[in-house]
Amino acid sequence: ETLTTQSRQALKIQRWRTRVRNHTIVVGYGTKGRSAVAAMVGDDVAPADIVVVDEDPAALERAKSAGLVTVRGSATDSEVLRLASAQHAKAIIVATNRDDAAVLVTLTARELAPNAKIIAAVREGENQHLLEQSGADSTVVTAETAGRLLGIAVQTPSVVEMMEDLLTPDRGFAIAEREVETKEVGGSARHLSDITLGVVRGGKLLRVDDPEVDALELGDRLLYVRSADSER
Repeated sequence: ETLTTQSRQALKIQRWRTRVRNHTIVVGYGTKGRSAVAAMVGDDVAPADIVVVDEDPAALERAKSAGLVTVRGSATDSEVLRLASAQHAKAIIVATNRDDAAVLVTLTARELAPNAKIIAAVREGENQHLLEQSGADSTVVTAETAGRLLGIAVQTPSVVEMMEDLLTPDRGFAIAEREVETKEVGGSARHLSDITLGVVRGGKLLRVDDPEVDALELGDRLLYVRSADSER
């Protein structure tokens, strides 16, 4: 009976791997990983399009209960990431508890998935460059970011509340990104009806007050504040 169950599970995984494409892998389902998943689901990403990789059976059970696909093992092992179909992933989020593990996972993931977007969390800012050298497209320094918010809260606690609002896509306001419309080409990013924070041009983020974005171009993407109640 045990062998039959294992065979069925193996067949199920094999079928899933043959059809899965453009999914997101989350390495580590601790506080950071769960928060990342909650943000994605709040932004209309289907749970079935998220794969969690973790070594902790309890964490994987929580992920399964949330409707996520799970793979048990260390993401520093390329075979484990292959089981998660990393080579076909759209994005890989590295949310490990240790910086050295984050670097190794990023190196392994980048080798397997040269075209995937890799976003990695690091506890200490001094290790940020190691993640970038390992192939991370974006890095988040968790300790320093939390520290800055704590410092800001001393004088302006409402700023922290607003930041939480902006980082929670399914309620209040949210930071979103969209393509520049044809009718907006040639105009200034500062004169749009949307509250625009910046413009992504050629993969580079330019602030809204940068002179370069006084004339929007076709292919630009706007980073703007969107109401959660508005159409996405």
